[in-house]
Amino acid sequence: MTETMNGAVALLRTAEALGAQVCFANPGTTELVLVRALEEVTAIRPVLGLFEGVCTGAADGYARVSGRPALTLLHLGPGFANGVANLHNARRAHSAIINIIGDHATWHLPFDAPLTSDIESLASPVSGAVIRLNSAAHVASDVAAAFRKAASPPGAIVTLIAPTDVMEGSAPEVVAAPSPDLRPAAQVPEGQVAACAQLMAKPGPLVLLIGGAALGERGLRAAARIQEASGARLLMEPYPAIVDLGGDLPHLERLAYFPDDVIRQLGDAKVILAGAREPISYFGYEGQPSQLVHADRLTELASPEDDTVLALEQLADKLGAAKTGPAPRAPAPAAPPPGFSPAAIVEALIALMPEGTIVSLEGSTLGGPFLQQAHRARRHRVMTNTGGAIGQGLPCAVGAAIACPEARVISLQSDGSAHYTLQALWTMAREGLPITVIIAANHRYGILQTELRRSGADLDQPVLDRLTQLDQPRADWVALAQGYGVQAVRAADAESFRAALQQGLDLAGPFLIQAELP
Repeated sequence: MTETMNGAVALLRTAEALGAQVCFANPGTTELVLVRALEEVTAIRPVLGLFEGVCTGAADGYARVSGRPALTLLHLGPGFANGVANLHNARRAHSAIINIIGDHATWHLPFDAPLTSDIESLASPVSGAVIRLNSAAHVASDVAAAFRKAASPPGAIVTLIAPTDVMEGSAPEVVAAPSPDLRPAAQVPEGQVAACAQLMAKPGPLVLLIGGAALGERGLRAAARIQEASGARLLMEPYPAIVDLGGDLPHLERLAYFPDDVIRQLGDAKVILAGAREPISYFGYEGQPSQLVHADRLTELASPEDDTVLALEQLADKLGAAKTGPAPRAPAPAAPPPGFSPAAIVEALIALMPEGTIVSLEGSTLGGPFLQQAHRARRHRVMTNTGGAIGQGLPCAVGAAIACPEARVISLQSDGSAHYTLQALWTMAREGLPITVIIAANHRYGILQTELRRSGADLDQPVLDRLTQLDQPRADWVALAQGYGVQAVRAADAESFRAALQQGLDLAGPFLIQAELP
């Protein structure tokens, strides 16, 4: 006689067999059977977040760093909706995430209870697939289909809707999970690689715009060979999911933010896309184009769905490039910047950041200055805000630290966006995560003020002042962090910041520095 289990245990055992190791959870009543199942399926680590946006952002960071699918467990449509902003970012990052959303028992849905909602409609915009579990007997095959979609290149979010009665129903014992039959990355046709090689052999300025999986070490080594053979400038997409930087890796320029800056940066160069999308203006500005490079100057070597790394290596071979790229030049040491500024913070980071650090970057105050100098640091990886929905930085740091516990994680965070998901500090403390949080405390929405100035607005007008200043009252980030169980200090000059940074890097658990900028 075949042994049985309930649908919730079958779901989690199948997920475990397919590589799931962590579930970022904020459950409610409809998920109680799944909570009990996590007690039985002990190989999946449950991590509690106090807000669903922390769970989804942490799943995003985990997937980016580990390369494995992450699970979330969320409460019905409203709970899922609380996490949608960071799933928007995760979708743009092609992160492999499986959202498990509890729903009312199927026999209870017709009565329109207070938390009843159209989960499919809420989930569809940020999901590559939405699967409603209709039978406990078919849970294993449904979960395998979800993993197949999520983990196939370039990665996707899949939402599983799990009604209570289906989770409580009897399911066959899972001896071995069905194979997800992952679709491999598509190989770029040889003719496409050859056409790019011919283009690069012609005179004129060239830019190789790199994105996606090509921003790992192997892709960057191939790009350095191409640069040596062709003279092309190497640029990375403006908001990469994760990129390897520093050490002996090639120096990458970052594609600029504002459209006029991008147009100046690229000039009349021909642009070859290697896993990156074409340059598009972040917003639509009157008098500025949306497409920032004319189509006749764009050539695609590989799309995000393709095996871009292999295409770069093949292109380097076609160009007759040496098998190893050029030895990087040691950057000249920078003079200490005067006063206490983002530049001073970045210089301290360049000097002290350990090998293998993972940086979760959110906010323009520190983000731009850091990425301009990151090539001078020891080898590290950087995650950026791929979709522009703020509140991503702190949760992404949580996921990164769980994915790679041997690494120090540094969260470079602006104070405006940190307010959106500051509950992540509690999870950092509870899990004892090695995260050093640096809050650029200028007590304002800096990017909004920059945009207003560019439009000719007078920031001294009372309404604009009230909508962009965060100084009445000023948030006490040290008190907030300590209230969540995270050690914290305030630094208002370069010397005290450097000492605080060393203290944070030496600490086994989380640490927050409120960098009080003028």
